Amino acid sequence: MCSQLIAIAVVAGTVTSPALAAQDQPNVTRRESVMTVKVDDIDTFSRTVSFRTPEGLLSEVYVPPEVKPFDELRRGDIVTVRFIESVIVQVRPDAKPSAVEDTTAEARADAGEQAADLLQQLKVTVVIDSVDPRAGIVVYRKDDSMKVARAVLDRALLEGLKPGDRVEITYTKSRAISVERGR
Repeated sequence: MCSQLIAIAVVAGTVTSPALAAQDQPNVTRRESVMTVKVDDIDTFSRTVSFRTPEGLLSEVYVPPEVKPFDELRRGDIVTVRFIESVIVQVRPDAKPSAVEDTTAEARADAGEQAADLLQQLKVTVVIDSVDPRAGIVVYRKDDSMKVARAVLDRALLEGLKPGDRVEITYTKSRAISVERGR
């Protein structure tokens, strides 16, 4: 799961200013994401739709009442989901590599009125082993010391990163903006 979290954060390439990370300031990006997926489960009480990502990761989104197709969805439907996600990447020189930690409850407590829109928040700290900006590849380790190589779509993310950097990644997924059937 950790490598998939990092893949989401790194491959999404949502960090816009690596120079800020070097100064120990977080890079924050909030964006709309789109996925075409098969509905795995529907929870009408919490208004969540579970699905498998193209990488096989079980995921879910909160569908607010104003998104009407929710009531018509069934298991097995193919849908296109638009949702809000954000990634915060911060260099933490003294941090230890970690496993993925679910910090959703803490984030909801801090979110106030927007707590219902926040579906999931995950954090992990990794150590950068190598960076190849020309190829767009980063190799990192998490708490189990297993090396993971990832392609990075936004190569600007790699600027300023160097072997030995300890990077905390916070991935937050919020509510669905739209759900369209049959695409």
